[in-house]
This record gives sequence, C-alpha cells and structure tokens, in this order.
Amino acid sequence: MTKKVRDYDKLAAQILQELGGEKNIISAARCATRLRLVTQNQPADAKQKISALAGVITVVEKGGQLQIVIGTHVDKVYDAFLKLVNIEGAAPSEQKMSVLNRIIATMSAVFAPFVYILAAAGILQGILILTCLAYPSFNTTTTYQVLSFMSWTPFHFLPILIAITASKHFKCNLYIALVCCAALVSPDWGAIASSIKSGENLYFLGIPLSETVYSSSVLPPLFLVWLLSYLERFLEPRINSVIKPLFLPLICMLIMIPLTIVFIGPISSHAASFIADSYNGLVALSAPLAGSVIGGVWEVFVIFGVHWGITPVVMANFQMYGHDSFQAFQTISVIGQVGAALGFYLKSKNHEMKGISLSAFITGIFGITEPAIYGVNLRFKKPFIYGCICGLIGGLVSGFFDPFYFAYAGLPGPLTIVNGISAEYPSSIVGIVIGSIIALIGPIVLTQFFGTGEKALTNDTVDEQPKIMFESVQIKSPMIGEVFPLSAVPDPVFAEKMMGDGVAIEPSDNHVYAPFDGEIKVLFDKSRHAVGLVSPQGVELLIHVGIDTVKLTEPYFSYHVSLNQNVKQGDLLMSFDMEKIKASGCPLITPVIITNSADYQYIDPIDQGLVTTQNTILIIKQ
Repeated sequence: MTKKVRDYDKLAAQILQELGGEKNIISAARCATRLRLVTQNQPADAKQKISALAGVITVVEKGGQLQIVIGTHVDKVYDAFLKLVNIEGAAPSEQKMSVLNRIIATMSAVFAPFVYILAAAGILQGILILTCLAYPSFNTTTTYQVLSFMSWTPFHFLPILIAITASKHFKCNLYIALVCCAALVSPDWGAIASSIKSGENLYFLGIPLSETVYSSSVLPPLFLVWLLSYLERFLEPRINSVIKPLFLPLICMLIMIPLTIVFIGPISSHAASFIADSYNGLVALSAPLAGSVIGGVWEVFVIFGVHWGITPVVMANFQMYGHDSFQAFQTISVIGQVGAALGFYLKSKNHEMKGISLSAFITGIFGITEPAIYGVNLRFKKPFIYGCICGLIGGLVSGFFDPFYFAYAGLPGPLTIVNGISAEYPSSIVGIVIGSIIALIGPIVLTQFFGTGEKALTNDTVDEQPKIMFESVQIKSPMIGEVFPLSAVPDPVFAEKMMGDGVAIEPSDNHVYAPFDGEIKVLFDKSRHAVGLVSPQGVELLIHVGIDTVKLTEPYFSYHVSLNQNVKQGDLLMSFDMEKIKASGCPLITPVIITNSADYQYIDPIDQGLVTTQNTILIIKQ
C-alpha cells in the first residue's frame, strides 16, 4: 500500500510485531528509502502482512535482509524502531548471515557487475549465428573470425573478470588477484595442460599436475581470490613495511598459483562438472521433466537471489560439451514472467500500473525480469503464478525436442532464442520457439480469464496539509551528466517507480546542486549519500546518489547544507568522490524522484540527453 503515514511509532511497532518481537531482530539499518532488517527466524506470513501496512510501499528480500521500502520518511520509522529494540543498529556482519545467504551474496557481488558484458557478447554470438544462416559463406571470412573471437573474449578471460569483482568483495589486493587469475588463462599453462592430456606425466615439486584448463572457469578463480584474501590478512602484519610492497605479492603468487593448479582448480572444476553431470543425467532421464522443473521454478530462484549459483554449472556444460540445455529452459521461464507483465498491461485499467507493467515487459525482452517480478507480478501474485505455470508447460513441451543453447547467454530471454539454432540439432530451436510461445501467450490468456489480482482502489489516503495549487513546476537538473529514464536504474524499487516518478542521471561531475528554491528536509548523518528537498509548492524531491551507496562507510560524500536550511536553485548541496564510488562497485547512476508523485496528475520527463544545472528535467502539473 502507499498510504501516507505520520504515526511512525505505530508503524515501527506493527513491523516489530509482525516479525516476532525484539528477540527475533538481529540487526537494523536503513538507507534513503528502506528499513533493512535481519531476523533470526522470519514468520511465514510476515512479508505479506508488512507489505499491507499503511506507509509501506513494498517488501523485498535480498542478501539475507528484509528490506521494507517506506520512502523518505524511513528515518522516522527507523528511529522509532530502534527505541523498541535493544540493538546497536549496525548492518549485519558476514558472520551473522547464514552460509546460504553468504554464498548468494558472494555470487551476486561477483557476477552482477559484468553480467551485461557477458550478455552483450552472447547477443553478438546470436547475431553471428543468424548471419551465417543467411550467408553460409560468411563463416569463412576474416570478418567472421574477428567478430567471433570478440564474442568469446569475455568468456575466455572470465577468471580475470572474476578477479576484479571478487577482490573487491573479499577485500584483497586487486592487482595480486589479477595476476594470479591471469596465470590460470596463460597460454603457457594451456600448453602444459595439453601435454598432460596427450599422456605426458608432468610434476610440480613432485606433485602430479592435472590437465585442467581454466578459460571460462568460475569456481577455481573464485576460490583462489577467497583464499588469497585470508593469506593477505595473515601476511600483512608479519612482513616488514619496507619490503612489504615487493614481498607480499611475491609470496602470494608463489603460494596461490601453484596451490590452485595443483589442488583448488582440479577439485573445484570436478565439483562443477559433477553438478553439471547430475543435471545432465536428469535431462537424459527425462528432458520434459527437467524442462518443466526449470521452466516452472527458475524465477522463484531469482526472487531469492540464488540464480547466480547456477553459473558454474552452465559454464561447465559449455566447456565440456559446447552446448547447454539449462539456459534453453531458463529462457522459457523468463519469457513466462515477461508474458505475465504483458498480460497485466493488456488487462489492467489502472493507468499508472499499465505504465509500470509496459516498462517491465520491455525490460524483460532483454532478459531482465526483476522489474516485472517486483514491480508487477509478485506485487499482485496472480501474474507471477501465471508466469510460473506457463513456464512449466512451455518447458515440458520443449523438452520433447531436445533443446540446447550453443552460445552462452548472459541474460537469457526473448533476444537470445537464436542461441538455440544448430544444424546438428535442428529440433532444438523448434522446441525453444514452441515453449517460448506457450510461456508468452499463456499468461495473457490466463490474465484475461482470471484477472490481474488488483484490488479496487480506495480513497483513504490521509493528507496532512492543504495543497498549494499551481499550474506547473519546473525541476532543473541537480547534476551535470546524462539523463536516463528510471527504468535504466539497476534497482527494481526505483526502476518501477515504487518510490515515485522521476528520472535518473549518470553524473559526469561530482557535485549535486539545488534543482529549485526550497528547504532541505532529508539528510543522512552517516552515509551522506542522498538529500531530500521540498519546494514552496510542496513538491518533495529525493536525490539518491548511486545505487546501494548506503553501505559506503568511508567519507565518500560531503554535505554543504544543513537540515531545514533554505536554498536557492543552483546552490551546492553535496559533493562526492566518483572514483572511490566506482571502485567500490556501486553504480553511480542517480535517481531523482518525486516522492509525493501521487499528488500530481502529470510528471513529464524532458528528454534532453546531456544536461547541466540550467536544463529542465521534469515538469510537474496538477
């Protein structure tokens, strides 16, 4: 629900009650819009009950946290919540998270930053497949060879990409991690492994070497960097500071690279291969059964964030066999949720929700289903169920055609269906297309017959103050940079306008300026990552610099204003360290949100591309 709330103590007490009381709360934190809680045992219906509370926009479970989206009044609810519980309010430490949640958080932190690189390479491979079908002689040209090795480059050097993101996640030296993981894909090691594979017995310090190669591998570099982080922390205080810059990387290389190629690599590669073989065994036993399971429940895995965990299995299949059926069934599951969002759009009479569902459908075409899931399908439950049912049926039917993907898809979805084309397996693409049509059309039909799950709108919203009438208000850009629609923000709460309408800005400058004359109403003492203003007409604006930047505890941000200060358009509000934020792995794209959007009939984004503080980015009309 999106009712306005002013009884913060009551809302905090209600949330605590639904979560089982004070003894069940491990930690509490907040960002600009969300109350972030970790509980020992979450009651089964707590998420649904909290979502229904007045003042709660939605509830998202992510990385072991229950994230309660409240809006710019979250600070009041957070303060009231802390009065009810005896905790320090710190974000949960890794030790307080379950093993499963730590694995999920690790996989997400490692793969999310470069998933779009893999997706782009996968699309290029799909284009090459289509081009060769239309012009068979094209694959004999040098142009094809250049484009082909380009498309495979991110996968071949995947250990290096993992070194970059994993070193940030595990907090170890980036350059040591890079050189250790680069050694795994060295041509010299490839030559040694090839000699072993041909029957030659080779040894390192008397220990037999394995023929394992590490291009496109996932687990070996991941374990390497994880153990490297412990080794670094052990060595740091024990090496003299004078020789540390030289001897720390030397010792790490001498230990980690041989340890990986002798023990870690072969063991972890065999583990991934075992899991992949187990899945392939299920496919061999009954492909329709495997297809129905993956088609029906894959998007449930996405909700809980465990979908990254399948990457090693998929990569192992491509490495061992040159094709993979999991992504074929995964595509059908994705299309089921895309079809559900489209069905909602066609059936709904709510103008705002039609816009959200259409945006989610368009995003889903590119294989990104989080906006559809969080913004529409799960929110009203029925569309999500329709998508799962039709994904199950589509996966079941496609299983009779032995579907495979012959090129890795970073983001499986409608655009990657062409990855299932192969002259050697002509039935593969037929099965994928039939399954995808079922998954797309089925939810539309079910929505028409059984409804969207929307409830009748009520008029019980409480307005605290009389509205100031005006014809229009122009919002200037608070930053120098490039304007994007909110759908470009990699966070479903902002992307699907749950917090309100607005735009996003990718900054090219490290300052935030007042977009209108007004009063500072929201500041954050610790993180200083966002600022909220109110205009004389009552327009409430939130400027949230970057995504997930609330977790940055170092002084990445600086305020130049104080709470309740009056400012003029163009006044400097805050500044930030762009390089440090980028190095932390947080996207810098900045949502600029009208948090009381429901008060206005029209909020029109002005499409201007590159903007300065003199450009208008939003026009608000009553």
